[in-house]
Amino acid sequence: MTLLILAAGMGSRYGGLKQLDPITKNGEFIIDFSVYDAVINGFDKIVFVIKEENLEIFRETIGKRFEKKVKVEYAFQKLENIPCGFSVPEGRVKPWGTTQAVLSARSLINEPFAVINADDFYGRGAFEMLSKHLKSAKNAEYCMIGYILKNTLTENGSVARGVCTVENGYLKSINEMTKISRAGEVAVCETDDGNVEIPLDTIVSMNCWGFTPDVFDKLEKSFLDFLANDDGNIKRECYLPMSVGEFMADGICTVKAYACEDRWYGVTYQEDREGVVNSLAKLVENGTYPDKLNENV
Repeated sequence: MTLLILAAGMGSRYGGLKQLDPITKNGEFIIDFSVYDAVINGFDKIVFVIKEENLEIFRETIGKRFEKKVKVEYAFQKLENIPCGFSVPEGRVKPWGTTQAVLSARSLINEPFAVINADDFYGRGAFEMLSKHLKSAKNAEYCMIGYILKNTLTENGSVARGVCTVENGYLKSINEMTKISRAGEVAVCETDDGNVEIPLDTIVSMNCWGFTPDVFDKLEKSFLDFLANDDGNIKRECYLPMSVGEFMADGICTVKAYACEDRWYGVTYQEDREGVVNSLAKLVENGTYPDKLNENV
């Protein structure tokens, strides 16, 4: 099984890869926890999707940590990497979103694989569920690891989340909602039409997926359709949840929805960092993780 890690946006979000902020006393990043959890659950290859210009520093800073443990490969997400017949609009500077990011790794993956964000902490349970599902999944039997909304909120501002509709254990839809924050015993999403209440136990998507390799053909068609339906917005992106939503609507796949009860951690705001550092330190102190992750895989 392969773990596909989306990391092409890391440089822009952090102001350059050299400024990546270690999250533990040993200089580890959040990504180290994800790889540790994946490897002990049977993943034997890591593919990073990055910017090509960041290859040398990314490999030296992050990739080499894992090369002696598992096979490590790199895929490049490029703005100009689009099908024949299409061209990059004048003024566009960013690549085309997470659907294109996954497609960037197509030539490197021929086995069941998971997709995660590089800078999110998903917890041990997520990788246990991904591994169990992918070991028995047939073509078009995908999965999503969802999180309980209250376990993904921050006290430092609002967040965007994919609010899921789940029926009989299967994902039916994802509604991307922005400006979500906690308000007492509920969460509230600010909209142009007023506030919308969301129960705190609602399942939300944090971009943690499991796929069989047949998904690449479907993603290619979704990306082609996206490019063909140009609305003139040079900043629009083709998002992975949007593509999967199309597949479900067309009845060409199933998506098993697993609810992970672990807390999700991410540094949405700079003020979040201290809380993430302290929380992960506690997981090391209580023995959930070893003191030196990369020496104990």
